Amino acid sequence: MVAEPILLDRSRPSSALPASTAPSSARPPSAPPPLAWSTLADAFETACLLRCMPPPATAGHRHAGQQPVRPTTIEFNREEAARRTRQLLDRLDIPVRHEVAVGGLRRRYELHRLHVGREHRPTYAAIAENGWRRGRRELLGGPVPGASTARRLWRTRLAAAAWRAALLAGGRHVRRHILGVRITDRELGAVLVRGAALLDVPALLRPGTGCFLVSVAHGRDRDRILRYAAEEAVQRPVA
Repeated sequence: MVAEPILLDRSRPSSALPASTAPSSARPPSAPPPLAWSTLADAFETACLLRCMPPPATAGHRHAGQQPVRPTTIEFNREEAARRTRQLLDRLDIPVRHEVAVGGLRRRYELHRLHVGREHRPTYAAIAENGWRRGRRELLGGPVPGASTARRLWRTRLAAAAWRAALLAGGRHVRRHILGVRITDRELGAVLVRGAALLDVPALLRPGTGCFLVSVAHGRDRDRILRYAAEEAVQRPVA
């Protein structure tokens, strides 16, 4: 089966009117300040964890590329994913309350809920969106001529962060010949494929029933992805 082609961003034409002569009312709002690499990595991984969650049933169908709603109550059915999200949000100075609900009759299960306080919701929404947009651009964009050593290193760490999130919160699909994750967000699938390439691992994106499957081959490729996903730098250099 042939993998689906990955659609990347296309550059948009700039306005024909020079910025110096454009009316002030037509100028777009100023962009948010750039994030430090360590902050960007945490915000991007948080956004990837959120994108592993199925879209809310009441949200209807989203168009490709449309940003999902950032839930103020985040639910995971895996404790590891919830704990990792809480750790990242704590590092981003966004406190959350962690609750565990137990359900089921013959087969018991746990549902982990992270609640973002009302006063922290604007910051949480902004940093998740900014982290996703900038991290996605770093991974899906081509090599930057003259990029610093720190930038090249952090692009690799962003790729590892995306795979760490998918392996924690996505649907594991393990077979004898592949390691795969099931996700519902196609843009995250594109990020995982490009991220794997940055880690020197070929990955495939295939459509499934109501989801997408991103997979790497068993053996060296699987071991390399798992090793990168398990790593997190203790000391983070500044660009």
